[in-house]
Amino acid sequence: MNKLFLDIETLPASEEQRGNLKILFEKQKKKLKGCTDFEKYISLTSFDGCFGQILCIGYALNNEPAQILCNDKNEKETLGQFWNLAKNADLFIGHNVMDFDLRFIYQRSSVLGVRPTKEMSFARYRNFPIFDTMKEWAKWGKGDLGLEYVALALGIPTPKKGIDGSQVSEFYKKGKLDEILEYCKRDVETTRAIYKRIVFEDLT
Repeated sequence: MNKLFLDIETLPASEEQRGNLKILFEKQKKKLKGCTDFEKYISLTSFDGCFGQILCIGYALNNEPAQILCNDKNEKETLGQFWNLAKNADLFIGHNVMDFDLRFIYQRSSVLGVRPTKEMSFARYRNFPIFDTMKEWAKWGKGDLGLEYVALALGIPTPKKGIDGSQVSEFYKKGKLDEILEYCKRDVETTRAIYKRIVFEDLT
């Protein structure tokens, strides 16, 4: 069985989408809690597959070293490369991958017209074909704990060295793309380490 470990890093909406988002902001701002500033509203789209963008996809197949798919300013190409890779995967593994990473990938694929090579079930309370380490750690109960939290609990080094997900957009604006890519790879490696502990793989 081929296991594909993955993690994505995202950016807010592109400049081309500001007009559409301004329309939505004006209609929604009375209902938005704690977000009355348009620039803040834009920044939050990095968590939204409708308008946010995928900067890179980190991945590792089975026990191979983590690698990166990144085509700066060509998200469509990155998605195409991911789906080509996904054809040979049986199990997709990530931390919060069900509610964020894979959902975001599917949504951006629809927006950009990239046909997925896999149609996988997002049914809850299962660990195939998606194994979400965050959900499995909590055994699908309450307590959505972040990657760093679970890693440190298991004695696994934190991947958040000098950067975390909330800083990706800031680092990107400063031209620190290489640092973002290395961070994404660390997240993939950490996810794999957590997965192996959860399933008691390679236990000595």
